[in-house]
Amino acid sequence: MRRRRALLSVSDKNGVVEFARGLAELDYTIVSTGGTAASLREAGLAVTDVAEITEFPEIMDGRVKTLHPRVHGGLLARSGVDESIAAEHGIEYFDLLAVNLYPFLKVTARADCSFDTAIENIDIGGPAMLRAAAKNHERLTVVVDSQDYARVLAALRSEQDSGALRRELAYKAFAHTAAYDAAITAWLERQTGAQAHPETLVLTASRRQNLRYGENPHQRAALYTFGESAGGTVATAAQLQGKELSFNNIADADAAKQCVQAFDQCACVIVKHANPCGVAVAQDPESAYRLAYECDATSAFGGIIAFNTTLDGAAASAIVAQQFAEVVVAPGYAADALAAFADKPNIRVLSLARGQSVPMREIRSIEGGWLVQDHDRGSWADVQPRSVCAREPTDAQLADLRFAWTVAKFVKSNAIVYASGQRTLGIGAGQMSRVDSARIAAVKAAEAGFDLAGAAMASDAFFPFRDAIDAAADRGITAIVHPGGGMREAEVIAAADEHGMAMILTGMRHFRH
Repeated sequence: MRRRRALLSVSDKNGVVEFARGLAELDYTIVSTGGTAASLREAGLAVTDVAEITEFPEIMDGRVKTLHPRVHGGLLARSGVDESIAAEHGIEYFDLLAVNLYPFLKVTARADCSFDTAIENIDIGGPAMLRAAAKNHERLTVVVDSQDYARVLAALRSEQDSGALRRELAYKAFAHTAAYDAAITAWLERQTGAQAHPETLVLTASRRQNLRYGENPHQRAALYTFGESAGGTVATAAQLQGKELSFNNIADADAAKQCVQAFDQCACVIVKHANPCGVAVAQDPESAYRLAYECDATSAFGGIIAFNTTLDGAAASAIVAQQFAEVVVAPGYAADALAAFADKPNIRVLSLARGQSVPMREIRSIEGGWLVQDHDRGSWADVQPRSVCAREPTDAQLADLRFAWTVAKFVKSNAIVYASGQRTLGIGAGQMSRVDSARIAAVKAAEAGFDLAGAAMASDAFFPFRDAIDAAADRGITAIVHPGGGMREAEVIAAADEHGMAMILTGMRHFRH
């Protein structure tokens, strides 16, 4: 009987010495390359260089070393089929391959990574070997993850058929190479300025964690992340305390984070079921929180609270004293803030960097496909607000219109936001009729004890009829902002003029479905 052979060539050296030692104890011949071979020899293991098998040296600075018939033939040869052809050409079978690839994502994530450095970290021989071994998994074992070393050794020691394990590891190998190619594709797309929505959309993500369940307990769920990240997203945020995040926690925290980071001044956003229920800008986090909370204290219960500045002890203490919160999100925390939250260990406290760029694309699944669109980067700086009524907005009204319009971008359509003094007074979200959203926002304002006289109103899309304008006037609204562009726009403007309102058109719609 021939002696079994294993080919080890790994970028991640974690655990490879122990793995090779276990294989040697099982009487495997260890074949290796470059740095892996050096590490194994330093540990006192006997290693055969690939060059000894191929009888051909590594060339072109190591670019060519495993691309040889004696390597790929040894991986692809089938039992009971290819023995004669293998013997004719001096090809010996491999029984195990352990390979993981050049760290392309980590290298390209560095700020000082040059184009040439990135290109040199594109692995060629590794993916070819993995695909060969994975294709032939009925005969040999392929390993890409060091976490699998222990169970592979256990299976080999048991000498029982491990076909199910080999198939699972083959799947992991193909997933590994697919993700690797996708990462290279995405990087080249960024480097070349390729079209935003290419003919073939290549995506890859790594599972960060399993979740207890999805939106509902009968749905399985997990969190996946894209590439390397510095922690500027909820998906990669550092959790400083609290219970495990749920599917809904993560979705709502993302909505809160996106909304609060739309403001340059100190702001607080409280989100419930993906919609802001209170937003405010103030001089400090505690004041911003109290103003946001007062907008809709009922909905704030069990909500997600996000800040765009470091959270201090006063704000944290106010939250703990005022309400039950599921999650708090901020770019940083003072020591006394963390001490205040420590008394409420169930509150999930997330820390994430501010100022990270938004993703280029948004992807939403539908049955049978994906909807892909550019991320909505539209802001007040991107529009040319146009006053269309006889009454011009005052500076204070213009500030409130801008504030309310910014909030409306993050409210589910149809969206209406009432605001005054850089705080929301009432928010109407997700209604089939814009008039209904306006009524709900007014009810919320009344329940909170707010008088809408003199307040500003923002809509995420144009008003198709004058009815919402008339209703707003009855409530005391004096300034309105919306995109404009409706077929009855003249009628809508005339209604605002009749009521002595100021009206600003932005030309930019913010539907959010």
